[in-house]
Amino acid sequence: MNFITGQHLSRRSFLQGMGAMVGLPMLDAMVPAGHGRGGLARTPTRFVAIEEVHGLPGCNEWGAKQFLFAPETVGTDFDLVPDNALRSLLPYRDYMTIVSNTDVRMAEAFAPMEVGGDHFRSSAVFLTQSHPKQTQGSDLHVGVSLDQLYAREFGGDTVLPSLQLCIEPTDKGGGCDYNYSCSYTDSISWASPDTPLPQIRSPRTVFDMLFGAGGTEEERALRRRTHSSILDWVTGEVAYMESQLGALDRQRMDRYLTSVREIERRIELIEARNTSGEERSLPGAPPGVPDSFREHMELMFDLQVLAFESDITRVVSFKTGRDASNRTFPESGSDSGFHPASHHGDREERILEFNKIAQYRVSMLAYFMERLQNTMDGDLSLLDQTVVMWGSPMGDANLHNHRRCPLVLLGGGNGALEGNMHLKAPDGTPMSNVFVGLMQKMGMPDFTSFGDSTGDFLV
Repeated sequence: MNFITGQHLSRRSFLQGMGAMVGLPMLDAMVPAGHGRGGLARTPTRFVAIEEVHGLPGCNEWGAKQFLFAPETVGTDFDLVPDNALRSLLPYRDYMTIVSNTDVRMAEAFAPMEVGGDHFRSSAVFLTQSHPKQTQGSDLHVGVSLDQLYAREFGGDTVLPSLQLCIEPTDKGGGCDYNYSCSYTDSISWASPDTPLPQIRSPRTVFDMLFGAGGTEEERALRRRTHSSILDWVTGEVAYMESQLGALDRQRMDRYLTSVREIERRIELIEARNTSGEERSLPGAPPGVPDSFREHMELMFDLQVLAFESDITRVVSFKTGRDASNRTFPESGSDSGFHPASHHGDREERILEFNKIAQYRVSMLAYFMERLQNTMDGDLSLLDQTVVMWGSPMGDANLHNHRRCPLVLLGGGNGALEGNMHLKAPDGTPMSNVFVGLMQKMGMPDFTSFGDSTGDFLV
């Protein structure tokens, strides 16, 4: 690499081979000669929107008094009691903004025929903050989702303007209960009011999207049949590029490519285990989908980190559950099904049983925070440059209530968020007001209304 003449490596560079295209992490060689780090504009803030179905026990009247979600103290001096669902995130409190007491009224029933259908419209409302049209036909209508509006602004020059992921199956198709299309239940990202974007459940599919672009499915299948790593197909490119890089850049490249290979290896092990004939906990799941919730979540988070590190995408939506799911989480200490546990009947012992599941599911975020914090992009960690918005369009699932819903913002967002804060919104504040304030902080000053917003909150 000739730095004396001012040549430098493009941020959009890839290692290419047959059926493979591997993006690169941020390297010193990508900075124009003589300009230092300031010579390259910082990558726009990465944005991850994560939906939690069934709300939290801390949004129940009794659970709120026990501070199972919203802390007792507003401001920076808040404390999280041992049973608080966010307790596992305390090591990252400097990157955590808890927003309590916001409503998602667009998920409520607007007409008598909609009563009871809360589970089947909630997911569609989370990122659109718009009320879905009740239909089982093709005449869907809800709204454009927040992630897609952000992707239009900041994702246009990436390989994937956005990425939509999920953990549970979203393949029912057709109509769901209460005369709602299953598209409303299965999708949180909407490109237009009538265009839901499919969610990807398989880590293998995500891996091939990130690193298999530029080839055909046949070439990718050949690579898997011959047990070749994707890195084997770009060996020559790697060797040539590393010969042109400085020592620090070679170390960064080695760490990054090692991470790519490690994730690929984990996916291969899962596929081998799930096709071995052994009994599976998720018998109907594709071979590349882990039976373990934790393993699945961690793989999906690792893939997001790689996508951000190589700037393949900057926008991710992640649906970590499906409304009315009966999945169990033995590692949580509870053997109750997810949906039945959420209908606790206001009995204290059952609320605490549901809380075990909530604590376990939220604890998956701590792994993501660690991975983002330990991954550098230039002179800052990805955690400093990312906003992770975790929340639910449901508050008290026992009542199918959409008031006082949980919302947490994580990460630094390139200075957009200060962290170490509990903000309590005034009664009746729409969650969409928080979305308006957040988008303004993340570089969209003309974003003044969204869904049922009545103003902004956060700014």
